[in-house]
Amino acid sequence: MSFAKEDVRRSAKAGDITLNYYEAGEAKADVGAGLPFVLLHGGGPGASAWSNFGSALPRFAENFRTLLVDQPGFGQSDKPPVDANYFRYSSDYLVKFLDELQIEKVHLLGNSLGGGTATRFALSYPDRVARLVLMGPGGLSLNLFHADPTEGVQRLMDFSMAPSKEALRKFISTMVVNQGLVTDELVEERFADATAEGSLEAMRSMGASFWNPEWAEDGMLWREVHKLRKQTLLTWGREDRVNPLDGAMVALKTMPNARLHVFPNCGHWAQIEAAAEFATVCTEFLRPHVERSKA
Repeated sequence: MSFAKEDVRRSAKAGDITLNYYEAGEAKADVGAGLPFVLLHGGGPGASAWSNFGSALPRFAENFRTLLVDQPGFGQSDKPPVDANYFRYSSDYLVKFLDELQIEKVHLLGNSLGGGTATRFALSYPDRVARLVLMGPGGLSLNLFHADPTEGVQRLMDFSMAPSKEALRKFISTMVVNQGLVTDELVEERFADATAEGSLEAMRSMGASFWNPEWAEDGMLWREVHKLRKQTLLTWGREDRVNPLDGAMVALKTMPNARLHVFPNCGHWAQIEAAAEFATVCTEFLRPHVERSKA
């Protein structure tokens, strides 16, 4: 199974903005109670739903109605200024997006920045989330042994300050263990997306939301996740240089229904470096979910 990008591309209103997304697959009642599976990408230069998860879509679409969503400010979605901590800002648009599509509840996966959005969404709208998959999530990751900013975050900041293909290559190199994946074609594609109209301004607005003194604490999700009662799968690449593995420990300790899967010889992009195992682990985690009647 494979999909051409434009064949599965859609758009929908989310309040006052429009979000771009990609949809494929049909729900199966015996897999995850037939609930849709929504995937949220990370926040690096040129990041989008398709660049993060396009290659994973065929595997997930075999079992789920799968939606890959360009978060506000990324991909083909609208790019208004960020007016709150980005995790809350994006999660509040996500609920409007789901309302527009008349989707009541989803399984939710978030990678890096998208992991922070997914976590905030589950905290703010618990009735809209069934199970949660978090891949090296931002905000939830609390580095116990690594310096902040981490190598990957520092290289993201370097690109934001002085965008160039070489700066982007250095950033992408921190995403993966297998440096053969850092191709000239990937750099060219991501650079074009990262420097498209409005993209640099949107990325900088997103980044600034984590330093704004009025909003910064709202992004420290590790302080709140003890309240999450959702069945949660934490996934990490053992060699993650963006949100290192030690960042998982506080979440694993404090979240009552969390479990951790670590991919060896893998960086921040488990869905690419460990593609088959990643899809299997996520599907088997979601498969046994059963929706219980409120009656």
